[in-house]
Amino acid sequence: MSTVKRAAVLGSPIAHSLSPVLHRAAYAALGLTGWSYDRHEVDEAGLPGFLEGLDASWAGLSLTMPLKRAVIPLLDEVTATAAAVEAVNTVVLTDDGRRVGDNTDIPGMVSALRERGVEQVESAAVLGAGATASSALAALSRVCDGPVTAYVRSEARAAEMRGWGERLGVEVRTAGWERAAEALRAPLVIATTPAGTTDALTAAVPDRPGTLFDVLYDPWPTALAAAWSGRGGAVVGGLDLLVHQAVLQVEQMTGRTPAPMAAMRSAGEAALAATH
Repeated sequence: MSTVKRAAVLGSPIAHSLSPVLHRAAYAALGLTGWSYDRHEVDEAGLPGFLEGLDASWAGLSLTMPLKRAVIPLLDEVTATAAAVEAVNTVVLTDDGRRVGDNTDIPGMVSALRERGVEQVESAAVLGAGATASSALAALSRVCDGPVTAYVRSEARAAEMRGWGERLGVEVRTAGWERAAEALRAPLVIATTPAGTTDALTAAVPDRPGTLFDVLYDPWPTALAAAWSGRGGAVVGGLDLLVHQAVLQVEQMTGRTPAPMAAMRSAGEAALAATH
């Protein structure tokens, strides 16, 4: 008889999350027939009650906005990686009933870059500020030897990014968004902004671009990613990040390694193709 175990992704809004597609593909490939993975619309106010209602069949949770910070006081333990950016996207529910929070976005970014041959760069640029940008800085602390320039819309955001840099041991310089075209000359550019924000930068893509990591996956490719690959630059996309961070979640929640990355990626690609 197969073990019955449950996991899910929580957030608000949650209807468009690809996490169920990726995790279910992993369970199928691993032969975990008793495992299920669902999505639940949960906001900050509803999170404590949802966690209290979980029984011993639950193995883990994936968290998206706006829960990544709100969950921290409700956990028994938080890994150093998650604590560094005050953001938890993974909760493992242990056999002895403890809730352990981790952040797989950061190592997921590093793995996605390495898959494209980016091991180390001398400098980098980040477009945007906010939760994803702080995770990008944490990833850059592992792959960037020199300064990171963050292009942001306000001095408050600039100060926030410099603060993250100090915490993470990254030399962060800041510039106004009106200078964002300059970012594209960096050997590694990480775009963390909402859909459409970087469309106006396409004309500024250099003749010999480095690597662009655009964290969006729908719509894909973004105008910037299309222009970038058109000039021969390497592009890492949001689906790459989603798959790499989900691989780490599956391994933590199931205890099975390695997670079946190829099966997860093809399931994600098929799901995105079906919506267009």
